[in-house]
Amino acid sequence: MQQTIVVAGGTGNLGGRLIKNLLAQGAAVRALVRAEADPAKVAQLTEQGAQLITVDMTDIAQLTQACQGAACVVSVLQGLRDVIVDTQTALLTAAVAAGVPRFIPSDFSSDFTKLPAGDNRNFDLRREFRARLDQAPIASTSVLNGAFADLLQYGVTLLDFKQKRVSYWEDANWRIDFTTMDDTAAFTAAAALDAHTPRFLRIASFQISPAELAAVAAAVHKTPFELVRLGGRDELASRIQQVRAAHPEGEQELYPAWQQMQYVLSMMGVQNEPLNNSRYPQLSWTSAHDLLS
Repeated sequence: MQQTIVVAGGTGNLGGRLIKNLLAQGAAVRALVRAEADPAKVAQLTEQGAQLITVDMTDIAQLTQACQGAACVVSVLQGLRDVIVDTQTALLTAAVAAGVPRFIPSDFSSDFTKLPAGDNRNFDLRREFRARLDQAPIASTSVLNGAFADLLQYGVTLLDFKQKRVSYWEDANWRIDFTTMDDTAAFTAAAALDAHTPRFLRIASFQISPAELAAVAAAVHKTPFELVRLGGRDELASRIQQVRAAHPEGEQELYPAWQQMQYVLSMMGVQNEPLNNSRYPQLSWTSAHDLLS
């Protein structure tokens, strides 16, 4: 029997890829969209074969109706507390009311379960929602993918194509978890269709240290990449506090400069262990070399 998967946040970058993978893997997809959603993105999802349902994400009754008969609700919503905690709580309440057996929250990140509170503002929001999710009468699974590897293609997050250098904090041999959005979407789609997933699934397209990244970049671009140490993790943490205090307006922004620095601190502080890459053997994983090529 074909499974129905409800997706919230399907008009986003990761959400669109997730829906494409769910449809390819044989699911029926209901994409929940707000009335103000981009018409072009809505049309694209409809053309792919998803059922679009326009809802008020604060209306529990509407959300409950939309979740009826679903095998899993997947959230790929992005935002601050009003989204990650409040909107996801409304979606969770509706999923429980509709009798949906499984819920996948928007936890796509480094393993925040191993980080102390306060290290990363956006992870703290996920931790707050996790407390609610774990109390709800529904099975749940978080997909932890480290950092999105796609960022490496744009000359940000460690790798600078213009200056031909790799910058890092603390340890040049610390291996960082990177997963492409395509790989994350394919894995999450498989997990959504899997009735027996554990509470956490950890993945990485590749795990690579700054030293290894410099070597791969040099091989791909046929030119040396300099390895530059910016300081220790304690120095980065101190710098984050200074920048955050100087820019209080960032508290209302999803990715202010200090939050981006917090992501780097997290990347250099936790690893996805053990990896669950082999759980779905039909999936393939992108290598660092292939990504940078």
